[in-house]
Amino acid sequence: MEIVASTFLSLAAIAALMVMGPHRGLWLAMAMAPFGAAAAFNLPALGGASILALDLMAVTLFGLVILSRDGMRQVVGTMRMGQPGFWLLLLGLFCIMAALFLPRVFQGQTEVFSIARSEGRTAIISVPLRPNVGNLTQLFRIGLGVLAFLALATAFRRRPDAGRVRRAMIVVTCVHVALGWLDVISHAVGLPELLEPIRTANYAMLTESMMGGLKRMVGGFPEASSYGYLTLALFGFWLQYWVAGGRSRLGFWMLLATVVVLLRGTSSSAYVAAALFCVSFAGLAYLRRLRHRVHRRTAAVWAVAAVLAWLGAIGLFAAYQLVDPVAAYLDRALFQKLEGSSGVERMSWNAQAFSNFLETWMMGAGLGSIRASNWLLACLGSIGLIGTGLFLGFLGATATLREQGGDQERAVVIRALKAACLALFCVAMLILPTPDLGIFFFMLAGLAAGLARGGLLRARHGAEVARRFH
Repeated sequence: MEIVASTFLSLAAIAALMVMGPHRGLWLAMAMAPFGAAAAFNLPALGGASILALDLMAVTLFGLVILSRDGMRQVVGTMRMGQPGFWLLLLGLFCIMAALFLPRVFQGQTEVFSIARSEGRTAIISVPLRPNVGNLTQLFRIGLGVLAFLALATAFRRRPDAGRVRRAMIVVTCVHVALGWLDVISHAVGLPELLEPIRTANYAMLTESMMGGLKRMVGGFPEASSYGYLTLALFGFWLQYWVAGGRSRLGFWMLLATVVVLLRGTSSSAYVAAALFCVSFAGLAYLRRLRHRVHRRTAAVWAVAAVLAWLGAIGLFAAYQLVDPVAAYLDRALFQKLEGSSGVERMSWNAQAFSNFLETWMMGAGLGSIRASNWLLACLGSIGLIGTGLFLGFLGATATLREQGGDQERAVVIRALKAACLALFCVAMLILPTPDLGIFFFMLAGLAAGLARGGLLRARHGAEVARRFH
């Protein structure tokens, strides 16, 4: 085990979380998400794998919940049939089987794209299918997501406090935006090493890359696309929160801050995913409009978005035709992305992942055996039709959570959490190489499930008390 500079940050955060508990310490656990390149420690014996600060926070959260009074029974209740936790339990069990047995069952029967590490460098190479360290590391990462979901879904089912969730999202947004601008400013003043103490994971650090003369915003992550992944989740949360009329006055300013870093981040995947999310968001809002009266802020967003889209399209077309730097930036960021070597390589990963799906009789080559550049193909290629179906069952159960209990702010926060999950899913469909949607996704889903179920249980309890007195 290798101790690094960010180890002490991780240990301090864990100690504070153990003192505060999962409710009061939620903001601290969520604040570790922007430190995506901060290793708690590295494991040279496992091919240089890194245990991140957020990984340990997920384990600590689960430990605090399971060791609390009646904790085991409460966690089992989170996995009640029909709830998101039930589908996640089945998915977790299937992933164990897929990681440990499928690579052996289909060994040598198909070629896979896999990560190869040598002397601190990584590469994606095509090799015959066989068991590898990636099976265990990916199982570990999915397991951390399951623990994070169960911990937060259980804790906030007991006490469905939407205010703490909202404050935690404010903290994580501020930290994420601050790290992004600190990254850009430190590079501009000639101090690029300023953030090195929190970039300690064994990842390829693409922190100095430029695009169109602009320093790409990386923040606490190893690359711009990872930074954009979290940015889009925060954008989705605050857009839905503001549109739905959330109680906090900071909602608009949080939304504005995430829009700015989303545009400044220069992540092409985040740009495309943002467009996909906005279309999905508008479509879902229209469907809700068919059942309810449209909200004033929703109508305002539609009107402003339509005008800005029209003006933006005209401005981009004119700039692309007349201004060379703008043309070069758009070509590199969007239009020529798929034609470059990176785009061709990623398409080959996807094609091979689908071949792996077919050549393993639709069972998959095993969790952690393959790399793709699309979440759906990564699922099909690694955990097959059964695992993908279970994952979609979990996503569907999360998406259809009902906001009940009569607390308007809690209903707004639940919808915002689901919007953030949708935003992350849009990015995952474009670039994610493995089925793992990330710990932060499972934290958001767990909070949504906990608040929804907790609100429903409180409403039922209140109704029972009222009947007794009448």
